[in-house]
Amino acid sequence: MTVWLARWLGPLLLVSLWGLSAPASLLRRLGEHIQQFQESSAQGLGLSLGPGAATLPKVGWLEQLLDPFNVSDRRSFLQRYWVNEQHWVGEDGPIFLHLGGEGSLGPGSVMRGHPAALAPAWGALVISLEHRFYGLSIPAGGLEMAQLRFLSSRHALADVVSARLALSRLFNVSSSSPWICFGGSYAGSLAAWARLKFPHLIFASVASSAPVRAVLDFSEYNDVVSRSLMSTAIGGSLECRAAVSAAFAEVERRLRLGGAAQAALRTELSACGTLGSAENQAELLGALQALVGGAVQYDGQAGAPLSVRQLCGLLLGGGGNRSHSTPYCGLRRAVQIVLHSLGQKCLSFSRAETVAQLKSTEPQLSGVGDRQWLYQTCTEFGFYVTCENPRCPFSQLPALPSQLDLCEKVFGLSALSVAQAVAQTNSYYGGQTPGANQVLFVNGDTDPWHVLSVTQALGSSESALLIRTGSHCLDMAPERPSDSPSLRLGRQNIFQQLQTWLKLAKESQVKGEV
Repeated sequence: MTVWLARWLGPLLLVSLWGLSAPASLLRRLGEHIQQFQESSAQGLGLSLGPGAATLPKVGWLEQLLDPFNVSDRRSFLQRYWVNEQHWVGEDGPIFLHLGGEGSLGPGSVMRGHPAALAPAWGALVISLEHRFYGLSIPAGGLEMAQLRFLSSRHALADVVSARLALSRLFNVSSSSPWICFGGSYAGSLAAWARLKFPHLIFASVASSAPVRAVLDFSEYNDVVSRSLMSTAIGGSLECRAAVSAAFAEVERRLRLGGAAQAALRTELSACGTLGSAENQAELLGALQALVGGAVQYDGQAGAPLSVRQLCGLLLGGGGNRSHSTPYCGLRRAVQIVLHSLGQKCLSFSRAETVAQLKSTEPQLSGVGDRQWLYQTCTEFGFYVTCENPRCPFSQLPALPSQLDLCEKVFGLSALSVAQAVAQTNSYYGGQTPGANQVLFVNGDTDPWHVLSVTQALGSSESALLIRTGSHCLDMAPERPSDSPSLRLGRQNIFQQLQTWLKLAKESQVKGEV
């Protein structure tokens, strides 16, 4: 898996959560690319910046315990954080804590999108905290298995608690100042869980596109992709979904033919691994699935190489002579567009090369932590996307066993242990009924991950907002003139919810209850 290098990335809210087969690798690169594009665009426009912005943001480091659950283990590591004090009124002003997820955390995390865009209205101090084992917050000793046992959501939440206390002292934050957590994707789950587990420290949380239910076989992902490809609201149609199926059927036909047809396919679809073996064929088919899934997951986002409307146009021969075009030709063109956008030469690699890269224990220079996230999927979340449902428009490869095989090959973890870990995660956090109050779950109905989140209110203080035609973490992106009315309304609802919470916090301050 070629690593697409990027420096000073944003919070990587958009990075795919899949386990690290070929599909996940491509989706994570897409997420990284989109995040960097949005951050650079925001900085170029001067968004969220004002007088004195040249000094923003500030970076800092916290000393955190490697094993916070073992009082006799005093080993530590440095965890990076970013601070934007531009709008902070000090004293009793609120603290907006932006949690990092499965990637590097850059200065954009306190400068662009929300929570930064929400800070001026309330004079908030904005702090972002990079997740342990990602970005530059990697403990000494690298990524050996002995080290990775200290990588989990529970460890990350312990870091949130420690950071909350340390940063309060460092910035002389009033004990009555409310701390509100924000996060998107996996970090959105962390934001919700921080409020669930530590309500005395975290006053409220906004959890965007948060997949709080762990699942081993995530076939529902492609159910949403299939439905979205047919959605006329975002440029899909029944014909588009049929064209996707036809394109994949043609790829599989050429793979079965072997010989010259297979060699030509390898060249046309930029497969850098030979296609003679079933496992290498599955890598290619999985990467093609991710290309289509990525168009849905990131639909309409600034920096996304393809929207659903654009993808459907290619597959249906739009912009050319439809009589001489085929869905397969459209798929080829889509591959070229995405790879050019990412600056990559290869869509897929051999399975052996994928495994070798994931076995490397040296931290990567890029923002994406492939080995680390695979470990978390194997030990906590699963999230393995499959296409075994008859409604799925893709190939049935790669199947669940081949995805679980990565856990065995890379970490020596059995399929049974992965299944047990997923069940334990849901037992510990509560799945889609976490039971936390003062949490707002925000999702888009185009995003395949919304089916693992909370999309309906679970009570008066556990609210949910489902944005029509919204994609993954779209509510957290910088505002654009082209934003849909439903997205604008969704952001207004987030603002109003914060207003309600902060009014409650103020009333509690007056009563001396906070």
